[in-house]
Amino acid sequence: MVINRRYKQYGYTVLTCFESIAGLHDAAPHTSLAIKAMAKHFHRLKNFAVVPDNRRGGESLSFQALQTQQSLWRHQRGLPENSVAPGQNCTMKVDGCGSVAATGLQCDTCDELPPRCTRIRPFDPKIKGWNLPFNRYSWLTTHNSFSMAEKKSHTGVRMVTAYNQQDTITQQLNNGVRGLMLDLYDFRNDIWLCHSFNGICQNFTAFQPAINVFKEIARFLRSNSYEVVTVFIEDYVKIPRGLTKLFESSEVTEFLYPLYLIPKKTAPWPKLSTMIKKNHRLIVFTSNPEKEKSEEIAYQWKYVVETEYGDKGMPVGSCSNRKESLAMNMTKQRLVVFNYFANVPNFFLVCHQNSLPLIQKMETCVSITYRKWPNFIAVDFYKKSDGNGAPHAVDVANGHLMCGCNDVARCKFRGMRHDCLPPPESDYDGAPKPSSSTVSDQNRMKWLSLIRIGLYTSTLLLLL
Repeated sequence: MVINRRYKQYGYTVLTCFESIAGLHDAAPHTSLAIKAMAKHFHRLKNFAVVPDNRRGGESLSFQALQTQQSLWRHQRGLPENSVAPGQNCTMKVDGCGSVAATGLQCDTCDELPPRCTRIRPFDPKIKGWNLPFNRYSWLTTHNSFSMAEKKSHTGVRMVTAYNQQDTITQQLNNGVRGLMLDLYDFRNDIWLCHSFNGICQNFTAFQPAINVFKEIARFLRSNSYEVVTVFIEDYVKIPRGLTKLFESSEVTEFLYPLYLIPKKTAPWPKLSTMIKKNHRLIVFTSNPEKEKSEEIAYQWKYVVETEYGDKGMPVGSCSNRKESLAMNMTKQRLVVFNYFANVPNFFLVCHQNSLPLIQKMETCVSITYRKWPNFIAVDFYKKSDGNGAPHAVDVANGHLMCGCNDVARCKFRGMRHDCLPPPESDYDGAPKPSSSTVSDQNRMKWLSLIRIGLYTSTLLLLL
């Protein structure tokens, strides 16, 4: 529905303006009031704008389209018709959206919106086929995967640093995350996962020894013999052969993808099924080019192109590469990393950022990179969105990479290109498209005008 889309777009704009003027922390009270006022205005506009559909005895067009979308979502994922779907209201209790293991949904809130079922797990692309090259798949990736909100670090000191995720590495992997971004530092004569302060790992920014996380990865791969995990290391380790010793101690060596097999230049990656059968199920990239020669660990930007990260990489309409990477339109690198997270993680704003803006930004980058859909989609707080979120972005990318459809769940006959199941009658954000037979252009313009008036009025009231 037009009003739903405009609410998200204008709401995100207002939030961004408050943040830029008042600062990331001081803006929270103002943005909370703004959301409340806007929600009230838009709720009234939505009630005014619902158009009866005479074909179904007065049921609203939006309700019918939502029902169609949810029914198709269940069918394509093999779920029963009475199961919940993304965007449905729910109660904040255990299994409020059914079993997370079965549905990939959890009941969560997005700002002032009522609790709703939110996707936290992407569709497993291997269900549609595992005989495509590895670079024909996309994977959900967590930025600073280790940075989970805790009161104390393993040093025993209270943490004074930013947090990027809500759960452990094992929980992330169980929820379908297959790309992990880890910052490794020398600390206490060992290698730790850490944020730096003045370029140095400190007691109050150190999370835990890296061996703990790599042991989690080893346990997961041992228990899930058909899964492949990719690790991107921001590498500040100076200990001689430190990473090699870390891999050996954590017992991940048996899963490592050998450096000599990583495709050079435009050579294709092997099939996902081949990697799994050979147990080459852990791909590791390092940000330190010297490690490729000294420890046979792949230098990331020799094989990967990556978008700009942080605030510079978030505006929709452009898609630049980070300085270490070649340009996004280069064709030699076969893997594409798409970053979408702010400089300072904001638990309040990320709910909107991981929703429609994420999809819009990804599509912008695809148009710039000669239709190269991302292989890794990296976000903060991957479980936060207004319904579909980052898991849906991964499904969209996999759909285009595997079969040419706009959702991997629509791929038919195990990945035959351009063979798709019927699409749902909705946009990515779950908003139904108005029918030209029931909604006139004049009415659409009236709605948009009312929306702008409501937005400006609510903003002015807050400023008085």
